[in-house]
Amino acid sequence: MVAIEAVLFDFSGTLFRLEYDESWSADFTRPGGRPFEVREKVEIVRRMTASVEHSVALDAQMQYTWENRDLDPEWHRMATVEVLRRSGVPTDEQAERLYARLVDPLQWTPYPDTGAALKRCGEHGIPVAVVSNVPFDIRPSFAARAWDRLVCEFTLSYEVGLKKPDPQIFRSALDTLGVRAEAALMIGDSVAVDGAVTALGCSFARVDALPTVERQDALLNALGRYGLADTRPGSSKPARDARPGGIVGPGG
Repeated sequence: MVAIEAVLFDFSGTLFRLEYDESWSADFTRPGGRPFEVREKVEIVRRMTASVEHSVALDAQMQYTWENRDLDPEWHRMATVEVLRRSGVPTDEQAERLYARLVDPLQWTPYPDTGAALKRCGEHGIPVAVVSNVPFDIRPSFAARAWDRLVCEFTLSYEVGLKKPDPQIFRSALDTLGVRAEAALMIGDSVAVDGAVTALGCSFARVDALPTVERQDALLNALGRYGLADTRPGSSKPARDARPGGIVGPGG
């Protein structure tokens, strides 16, 4: 196994998650006045944060906007609000209100081991980059917890004009860190999107984009599998996989 010299992390579904809060949609009703069921509200939030699919029919122009929304904040707003309206959000005002939650970095909840994973990389002297398809600045999510000092580089699609799965967005982050691809590990929740890094020769570890209360240590386990174990005295317990088959090596 090649020694890891840098770790790249995805943001949504990997380090942070936009958790459903019932207050966001408490006033949503179906035609005729029927309140939304909780599962319907959760599905709307899932569609709002989906990295690829949108589950509704869009015309050709809006489909193009959706597919490229992470390159332009206004395209992102237009496409997401359209998907929300077509998913049953009753009014434009309510869709815009939900959208405002999505692009507020302080609304995102970190996974329980996010801070520990970033700190572990630092303990090993491993530089970290966050590589994300996102139309807004996520740095405040980290700064609010004093984690911004643990991240060397934020490579954000709307800032660099590239989006995953284009290998060049990973190349941009690696070049900034000054690390060759074969010595880097990418951790993300999507094989199709984040796993594209393997085209460069990077290693890739997949984690599930579960609710934060259901995923306690997947990031730490992924780091441990690649030799980045806990450096604290007495911490000799071997790390386990976050999920069976969750690790994909170069070319996998």
